[in-house]
Amino acid sequence: MYDLVVVGAGPYGLSVAAHAAAHGLDLRTFGRSMESWHAMPSGMFLKSEPWASHLSDPEGAYGLDAYAATRGVRAEHGVPLPVDLFAAYGDWFARQAVPALDGRLIGSVAPAAGGFELRAEDGEALRARTVALAVGVLPFLEIPGPLRELPRRYVTHSSHHGELDGFAGRDVTVVGAGQAALETAALLSERGAAAVRIVARADRLNWNTPPPALDRGLWPSLRAPHTGLGCGWQNKLYADTPGIFRRLPAATRERIFDAALGPAGAWWLRERFAAVGDVRLGHRITSAAVTGDERLRLDMAGPDGTSVVETDHVIAATGFTPTLDRAGVLSPALRGALRRVGAGGAPEVGGLFESSWPGLFLAGLLTAPSYGPSMRFVFGAEYTAGRLVKGVRQRLRSGAGSGLPGRPRTGGKAPVAA
Repeated sequence: MYDLVVVGAGPYGLSVAAHAAAHGLDLRTFGRSMESWHAMPSGMFLKSEPWASHLSDPEGAYGLDAYAATRGVRAEHGVPLPVDLFAAYGDWFARQAVPALDGRLIGSVAPAAGGFELRAEDGEALRARTVALAVGVLPFLEIPGPLRELPRRYVTHSSHHGELDGFAGRDVTVVGAGQAALETAALLSERGAAAVRIVARADRLNWNTPPPALDRGLWPSLRAPHTGLGCGWQNKLYADTPGIFRRLPAATRERIFDAALGPAGAWWLRERFAAVGDVRLGHRITSAAVTGDERLRLDMAGPDGTSVVETDHVIAATGFTPTLDRAGVLSPALRGALRRVGAGGAPEVGGLFESSWPGLFLAGLLTAPSYGPSMRFVFGAEYTAGRLVKGVRQRLRSGAGSGLPGRPRTGGKAPVAA
């Protein structure tokens, strides 16, 4: 029986595994390294600054800047880096800091005597005293209601796409107003789509401004400090104090999570996006249906009433919703037993990233309603990894998995932050 199995090999899973390995835990890590990042279209760039995009290891030896140096690239403030370079960085980090990454996916996690039973995609069963679930964002993709039941031939999510060359000569509608929507639309235009339009509920597009210099004097730095989530004191609170965020009333956390760091395009994308001429703001899709000539009819409501668009394909760049209902890797019994927080049905995450089921730890997007907006970004991996592994070590010392399969243990206390 392993001390810890990490489920997921994105930035959070790899960071947790690096810390666990450094502490000598008997560890297995499952997942395809940086899978969602490798799947992104070429030509995309990181929105975050390079210094805010490190994976986490205990010694800080394997940062993005260290990898960029091996490639002869400078990771500079204010200079966007290609997403494919970041994906390759994650692979390099795994080779340096994560022993024996197993590229198989885990199909199920269920309670068992003494801990958990996991099954790999090929059916192999294994046991672990503790589990860290770091499955990234893909299980939680959000598609607007009127589009959900349509075939993938007509409707996809932005995360479904690698290259976009297959849309050359076609009419494509992109739904959303954030970076994924705006960059997808710009790339479609650059790669020969016959027509590209943006449809968004927002009444205006927001654009980030170019980041000020890191060294800019005392007063400007005090007025709007740099953080891994952007400049400003509000962002600094989100970036530096996730533990305090977790102690806010649930209703306050939910309100902040819904509103903070809303959709916005990167400053370096704005000029490229100018090629997208059809931008319909303040519009929402009320219904969608396939027409007789195999196109998609979209009925929309907007500021001037209703309108209709016919298009060949819709790409929903509408983000991700961290709800337990979509965490299908967890067995129904385990998923149903977890305490939830907020109307969205996210799991409640206690001190040191442990769920309400002893021994089950969570990392990444699923923890954002508990720990705040930074957990929606790579930046949050640094805060998470060391603390989560501290929680695992505490749980192992206290006797992980001593509850009966099918319900959480009622005796004892979960690890709390020191």
